[in-house]
Amino acid sequence: MATPVIMPKQGQSVETCIITKWYKLPGDKVVTNDLLFSYETDKAAFELESPADGVLLDIFFDEGAEVPVLVNVAVIGQPGEATAPFMPGGQAESKPSKTAAEKVEKNPAASSVSTKDQPLQSDSRIRISPRAKKMAGEKGMNFSDLQGSGPNGRIVLSDIEVALSGKSTMSKPAAVSGAEFTEQPVSNVRRIIAKAMHSSLQNSAQLTHHMSADVRRLLEARKKIKAAIAAGNEKQDITLNDMVCWCVIRALGKFPEANAHFLGETIKTFNKVHLGIAVDTPRGLMVPAVKNADTLDLRQLSKELKSVADACRKGNIDPELIKSTAASFTVSNLGNYGVEMFTPVINLPQAGILGVCTIINRPADLGNNTFGFVPYIGLSLTYDHRAIDGGPATLFLKEIKEQIEKFEYK
Repeated sequence: MATPVIMPKQGQSVETCIITKWYKLPGDKVVTNDLLFSYETDKAAFELESPADGVLLDIFFDEGAEVPVLVNVAVIGQPGEATAPFMPGGQAESKPSKTAAEKVEKNPAASSVSTKDQPLQSDSRIRISPRAKKMAGEKGMNFSDLQGSGPNGRIVLSDIEVALSGKSTMSKPAAVSGAEFTEQPVSNVRRIIAKAMHSSLQNSAQLTHHMSADVRRLLEARKKIKAAIAAGNEKQDITLNDMVCWCVIRALGKFPEANAHFLGETIKTFNKVHLGIAVDTPRGLMVPAVKNADTLDLRQLSKELKSVADACRKGNIDPELIKSTAASFTVSNLGNYGVEMFTPVINLPQAGILGVCTIINRPADLGNNTFGFVPYIGLSLTYDHRAIDGGPATLFLKEIKEQIEKFEYK
């Protein structure tokens, strides 16, 4: 019996998802857990695996289509099995059938596209998505020379849009090497990031304070952890960033005004620390939250931070954990990139974010009239001045510094 492939519901607030890429095409054999397609919500990107063994009989939505959740997007079964009973009816633009007449019958929204509107050339051997073919037909465009950017060279909607805009010919004979530039559509995740960053800077009163902390205790702890792992006495590889986050959580306990959301008319101050951690992924920046981070010991915190970061990179993070409201405070670490100082942008409605910079050796008084070089880590606190005044913000940053400098690994 044929098995429908359903668009998952990722979180309570997600109503639609955008299909970004099909890894399998109709007629391909699939087995359970094969990747079928990738998709995006307004907050994150994911991949869907095959729920059954068989053949991908049909795909109902093209790449780029916005699909309501819990709707059939494809069907898997054995050759010859009927797919019509699984075809979604009217929720969104479904994949047209091979002939124009059938296309109009199954998709009334496409009734304006007649057979005469289609390109004059034969496209029986050209791999082109239904939505791309529809647009080409509406514009009277010959797509036989286009080089598709989809799976197996398939022409997709963005290829037609770019060609019509005149930004690039994208024709097969054209040489693309030596071109002055390339252009590509803005991804859904990038669009969301851009909107959030612009909104944050436009709708808050952000100010950044910079400070450095003696990091010798953290580096010594890191050496002990590496040695313990090598000896088999420690299983959790606790990083410098884990230790800094641990210190931030301790500081937030003493300065709860930084562990808050500014909501315009009210300030929500949290009794627990829900720590956000900025994660760089191939799809863009994500900020998952570790809930109740203040209840975790250092090893548990390290494990949870790694878990949410890995989930973001794999594309299977719970969307509820990457809402801006999921975290009460965020840490963004650019130290691995050698950044000495930067201005992190607040993830509204949070009241603050800590930027962690690289470690630099600086001259310092070692005592007894002895001077030497001491490793210092840069700390950049951006806070919303509507929620926190400069004095308390500075004291909070100083507390983070002190927590780092008196850190003890047990």
